[in-house]
This record gives sequence, structure tokens and C-alpha cells, in this order.
Amino acid sequence: MNYYSLNNPSTLVSFKEATIRGQAPDKGLYFPTTIPALPKELLQQLEKYSREELAFQVIRPYTGDTLPDDELRRIVAETIDFDFPLTPVSPGIQSLELFHGPTLAFKDVGARFMSRCLGYFVRDTHRPVTVLVATSGDTGGAVASGFYGVEGIEVVILYPSGKVSSVQELQLTTLGKNITALEVNGSFDDCQQMVKEAFTDETLRQKRFLTSANSINVARWLPQQFYYFFALQQWADKTHPPVISVPSGNFGNICAGLMAWRSGLPVSHFIAATNINDVVPHYLDTGDYKTTAAKATLSNAMDVANPSNFVRILEIFQQQLPALKQVLSATSITDEETMAAIRHLHKDHHYLADPHGAVGWLALQRWLETHPGEKGFFLETAHPVKFYDTVEPIIGQQIPLPASVAALLDKQKQSKKIDARYNNLKDFLLS
Repeated sequence: MNYYSLNNPSTLVSFKEATIRGQAPDKGLYFPTTIPALPKELLQQLEKYSREELAFQVIRPYTGDTLPDDELRRIVAETIDFDFPLTPVSPGIQSLELFHGPTLAFKDVGARFMSRCLGYFVRDTHRPVTVLVATSGDTGGAVASGFYGVEGIEVVILYPSGKVSSVQELQLTTLGKNITALEVNGSFDDCQQMVKEAFTDETLRQKRFLTSANSINVARWLPQQFYYFFALQQWADKTHPPVISVPSGNFGNICAGLMAWRSGLPVSHFIAATNINDVVPHYLDTGDYKTTAAKATLSNAMDVANPSNFVRILEIFQQQLPALKQVLSATSITDEETMAAIRHLHKDHHYLADPHGAVGWLALQRWLETHPGEKGFFLETAHPVKFYDTVEPIIGQQIPLPASVAALLDKQKQSKKIDARYNNLKDFLLS
């Protein structure tokens, strides 16, 4: 398996090189030369496989010959060492809970897989590797946890000041050691743009061995396919594939789901559930891809006005909008609707959702109202406690603190504040 830049299909690299580079030198995202078709026997008998074996079979074609099978099996086993339950919520709707990992967010899968791949790939490198990552919330904590203490790797996380939850901020600013947090006076899009500029700055790259841990990195993006397969293992009605609603910001998660579908996973339809940052819903409605400044919302991890991974989704469908619309819909949900959904789920269905999961549930609920007979699930991407300062006033009660969060509350935030100008990041990296 090789990977090409979406800006230059003629230049091919291995999975190892794509992982280490993060982004192609021409600023393009890497994409696999082929999307593997999984064996029909596996797809028809998902429940007969262990999670570890299923995940290994899904990711093995993408790693090519860059990882020995025994090493890949170890990496996969360590990546998915927690539960992924599909939980009934309301009539016709279930929740795929992705918050049972170490940082209580779906990003744990990609971050753990990538950290272990990168650690293997750079084990013989004689200079430190700098993992540079922008976060709108959960990525930062997951990357910090995944790479914490990994020898030879330094992590620099950029996050928008005042635009992540208090728990998210503590997760990415309190570890220390090889983890540094830069608090940017700007938006997530500003952070992401600064990171992209760093990767195209040859002067900087001569001084620093840079790679990215954002979902633009193939080793972060592709393993997100795992939990779609785990969900279908648990899906009871095998004759009626589910509709899947995915809370979407940078669109890496739903793009991984679409890759799984393209490989043969039975799915009826995908819904990209966004907040009022609605560039993709607008595009699917009008054919006009129009970016604007990101707007702050309760579902802050989705406050993205220029989603990087959408170009990969277009590549899956060979830039054909009609074909894309057959498989993917998109819905925009306001903060008021999000709060009402959290309140309704808690009161009427005894289910506590975080703001992102609430957006996913409401988008799916609306779809099912106009498509009788369909059923589906939404991705609950983070534990509600990560947004306790938002959720508790809505439901009128406290959320019990998991031990991992309680341990954070006494820790001191450590971050360096910078303005949203690339030269500030460059100066820091060269200092």
C-alpha cells in the first residue's frame, strides 16, 4: 500500500513515510492508492471475530510492509484496550459510546494507534521528533496521553484560548514532561493554519524533525474505522444496516466511517451532524463550498469552518457530488437545539449526552422522522463530564466524576500563551 498527496497524485510514499511526515511537502493530505475490499466472509460474520482480530484485518492492508504482523497486532491490542458499547437510547436509536478510553473521548483510538506506530518507526532515529498538533478540544488530551513519556518524541499542542472546556484544558496542559501546550489567542482554524504553515517551512524543518498528530495524519485517521466495525458486530438487525450519525467538525471521523463503508461495511446512510459551523451542510444543499470564520458553540470540538478531511471524502467519491449525496447527508444544529436535546435525552430517556453526542442524536432523530422503518446509531464522542460546566446547568444536577477527571482537578495548568501569528509558533519551535 502506498499513499499519494491529494495535491499531486504522482508522488507516492509508504505508510511509514506518510505517518512520519503527517502532511505532504506540497501541503496535500495523503490518501491510499487503493481502498481495500474486505473479504465477504469477514463482513458477513463480524460477530465471530475478536475485536483485536477484526481491527487487525481492517488496518493490515493500509500498513503494507512497514510493520511486522506481530508488531501490528501488539499496537492494535494496546489501541483498543477498552470498551465500545452500543447502548439503546430512544426508539430506533442507539449510542455508540466512544468515551471509555483513558481521556474519555473517541480520539483515544487514533492517538494510541499513531503514538505506537510512530514510536516504532523512529526507534532508530538519532534526533528527537516533534509532534505538532492543533486541537479544538479532545485531540489535545488524547495525543498528550498517547505520547506521554514516549522516548525521543516531543509533543507541542496548540489550542484556542477560552474555546475548550475546563476538563479538556486540564487534560492537555497538566502532564508536563515531553508535552507542551501553546494557548493561542484565536480560533481552532488559526491553530490549524499555523500547524500547516510549519510543515511547509523548509527553514524550520531543517532544524526540527516535524510530524503531525491531527486527523490529517493517516495513522490517526485510518484506525478510526475500528469502532464502526465494532458497532456492526453488536448491531442486532443484520438484514437492515444502520443509519450512522457522526458529530462532525474536521470530518476525519466520518471520513473513516466512509472508508469502512467503501471497504464493504454494511451501512444504510451516513449523517454528518454539525453545529452552526455549517460549511458542509451548505455545500451538500447548494454545491457551493464556502468557508467563513468559525463560530464558538457549546459543541466546541466541532467549531471548524474549514474542515481539512472533507477533501478526502470528496476523493472517496471521485469529486462526484451526486454520488456523495446518495450516501451522505448533513444537518446543522443550533446551541438552543443542542441544550433541548440534552435535556430531553436526560429527562425522557434517562441518557446523559455530551453536547456533541446530543447534536448527533438530534440529527439522526430528524432523519428517522422522514425515513420510517429505518434505525440507526449516533456516535457519543466524549464523556459528558468533559463538559460538566455546560451540561450540569442544563440537567440541573451534578455529573459524577470519573476517577481520571477527579485526579486532574488539583493539578496546575501549564501553558504558554501566544498570538495567532505563525512567526510566534516558529520562534517558539526554534528557541
